[in-house]
Amino acid sequence: MRKLVIIPTYNERENIAAMVAKVFSLEGYFHLLVIDDGSPDGTAEIVRTLQRSYPERLFLVERSGKLGLGTAYIAGFRWALEREYDAVFEMDCDFSHNPDDLLRLTKAMEDGADVVVGSRYVTGVNVVNWPLSRLLMSYFASKYVRLITRMPVNDATAGFVGYRREVLQGIDLDGVQMVGYGFQIEMKYTAWRLGYTIREVSIIFVDRVAGASKMSSGIFGEAFFGVLKLPFRRIKRRK
Repeated sequence: MRKLVIIPTYNERENIAAMVAKVFSLEGYFHLLVIDDGSPDGTAEIVRTLQRSYPERLFLVERSGKLGLGTAYIAGFRWALEREYDAVFEMDCDFSHNPDDLLRLTKAMEDGADVVVGSRYVTGVNVVNWPLSRLLMSYFASKYVRLITRMPVNDATAGFVGYRREVLQGIDLDGVQMVGYGFQIEMKYTAWRLGYTIREVSIIFVDRVAGASKMSSGIFGEAFFGVLKLPFRRIKRRK
């Protein structure tokens, strides 16, 4: 199974080198694609330097300006499909997602899941160092998504996700509308509506210790109103 990890970055110079080293230390020979949205702090330059040490495993796509999380992942999915990767994983750069858990997500996929979700809420609440207000917003956002869509996923907003190649081929990526964290909900919902199997793997989410959060009220606003439209969408498998 050829495996690719996609990591979108914006001003992650404090984390990127350590993240690259950690992913490449894992068993299973993961490849890594960094999609940098014009980070003014030199994140992309660090990646270019690291590529000299990992020329066959580390890849970089540079974009001009902050174009949105969803568009970064869509670009990464297309890149992965063109190169025939079998499994594609999304992960943050700030170590809030433990790279070691990539092995557990891979195992769930090998055991038959089409989509695997690193879930904060499948076995209670597994979040460390978040302020209570943000924790409650995230937790009840997933409850809200489940109520509106009936999708049987406890952590619909999770950003630590793996997709089989067949899932990304089956989804009309041009039809994905949300670009912020609502993108994570829309992708899971679309996969579920198309009949793909989603499995949640319990993880412990730890808030970043370096760099600045990219969260904003606009991101949650898009997700809140976008979810209301999802049950009324016509979703067809891409041919």
